[in-house]
Amino acid sequence: MGTLRWLLDAQVHIGGSAVLWREIIGNVFGLASALLGMRRLVWAWPIGMLGNALLFTVFLGGVFVTPQAVDLYGQAGRQVFFFAVSVYGWWRWSRNRRTGTAPDAGAVVPRWATNRERALLLGMLVVGMALAYPALKALGSWGPLPDAWILVGSLLATYGMARGWVEFWLIWIAVDAVGVPLLLQGRFYPSAAMYGVYGLFCAWGFVSWLRTARVLRRRTESAPSHVEVVA
Repeated sequence: MGTLRWLLDAQVHIGGSAVLWREIIGNVFGLASALLGMRRLVWAWPIGMLGNALLFTVFLGGVFVTPQAVDLYGQAGRQVFFFAVSVYGWWRWSRNRRTGTAPDAGAVVPRWATNRERALLLGMLVVGMALAYPALKALGSWGPLPDAWILVGSLLATYGMARGWVEFWLIWIAVDAVGVPLLLQGRFYPSAAMYGVYGLFCAWGFVSWLRTARVLRRRTESAPSHVEVVA
């Protein structure tokens, strides 16, 4: 209980503002998950889930008592959905790893989504925003519209990562662009700073996956019998 109590209460003061260590640690886990995801390693998923659990308590500031005392229900809710989608991603990448889907021993084969898959993402975006915005507004979320986009966009990006779609990095960049000003206004400074870092990192990840997709596509075209593509 001593460790749990420390994790819930421990703070550090940055620029005169109190910041929870669990917010810092949760974001570090998130960054580690992103780094592992760029390398297409299965460990990206469980590491990210640990960060989700910590950040869930941070964004329900009125429930778990944070210095901000601000409830961002979309930010908190997305941690729950992240956890659920991450179970799917963990399972899918583990299966791919066992079956040797990627010729370079990665856990997924990066590729552009098809037109049908992009239409699916667009439909999910429209439906998600139509449901999330009024729900978050009714719950009294602080900043319901950007909060809704961060929630829905994050879920789409996580699902796209699980499927190996290169576009997921671009969705993350769009999420970060909205998340930074929202979190700064709410005084969630570590999370805002991490969103800024994520944005730069996602640009790097996009270029990395794009190059890998091109290399693996050429390998597939030259030796298609050696690659099993899992739908």
